Amino acid sequence: MKITFITDPLVTTEGAVRPSLLLAKEFTKNGHEVTFVSPQIDQGIAESLQKKGFHCRRIGSNFSLIPSIPTFDAWARQVIQQKAIKRISDADFVVNTSSCVITPANAYYAQGPMVRTLRDISYNMPAHYQYAYKLFARPFDALENRLIKRFRDFSRVFVANSAFCASMYEDLDLLVDIIIYPPLDCTLFKPSTEKPSADYVLTHLGIYGKEGDFQIVKAIADAGVQVKVFGRTSFIPGFLKDHKNLHFLGRVSDQELVELYSNALYTLFAFSHEPFGYIPVESMACGTPVVTYDKQGPSETVVHLKTGWQEHTDQQLVRRALNLWKSEYPSRLRTECRSRALTFDTRRIVEKWFAILNVQKASE
Repeated sequence: MKITFITDPLVTTEGAVRPSLLLAKEFTKNGHEVTFVSPQIDQGIAESLQKKGFHCRRIGSNFSLIPSIPTFDAWARQVIQQKAIKRISDADFVVNTSSCVITPANAYYAQGPMVRTLRDISYNMPAHYQYAYKLFARPFDALENRLIKRFRDFSRVFVANSAFCASMYEDLDLLVDIIIYPPLDCTLFKPSTEKPSADYVLTHLGIYGKEGDFQIVKAIADAGVQVKVFGRTSFIPGFLKDHKNLHFLGRVSDQELVELYSNALYTLFAFSHEPFGYIPVESMACGTPVVTYDKQGPSETVVHLKTGWQEHTDQQLVRRALNLWKSEYPSRLRTECRSRALTFDTRRIVEKWFAILNVQKASE
């Protein structure tokens, strides 16, 4: 069977494109032919995918007005244009995971409205971006609502990546048919040691603090906690860069990340907006508990007092982070973390997609 995944710009293998990449691997193991279609494809990623037996097809220009955030760039242009492609693939099963490509699909994988993300991270943006956001938020909100409804109309099955994510679409009076969590490769993300050093805390700040609020991280570092920060450094404010207790690692390989997770005392996930959240699940897969909030996607993955700690307020989160730095927690939490993460393993999640595929085949 021929299967096509439509993705956001394939300029990374992280974030919103990762579910497609992991599911495609499982589909090919079952003898299916997989093609990736994207408005922008990095040459190196395309070559890597082709070596693994996948096909790649670009449907747009590799030009980006905002090259530092190509997905936002592609989304913004589509919100304005509202342009649909009548037929993008002759595949037997088409899964659209993109926020910026409207086309008929057997299933649309909804990973959260962009305007909601912008609203939640706007307070961490530079002043000129905050001004632009306030100026265009309302018209973009209306346009995105129209765009999302078209995704629903163009898809036979509308899938959300978490219960919280589903609630955001249901607030727009859209029918969500099923919730399927993003998959994780638990053969890659697994504990690398039986004796973690546990002498640092790990976190990721993301674009304008999306995965880690700047002020929360600063408060924890100010109190003497040694924090290692991975990911892009281009969005990190100056008041954090020279902090003596913050160690910026930049981008790291998956294997380096496994080592970082495995040896951390805990992973701090003080997010601003997160429909699902790969970081908490990756950390748990490596046996390391997570300190986060009791809201949005992480509230569905992290189990309070078993695989981490969910706090309601910023003050409670900082207090928990500091207390854990000064005291020990039961070693059984690391075992609980691994067990919990296995429920998100790709080999389990793909079965839900096979079920959709089989139902639609039977109905034809």
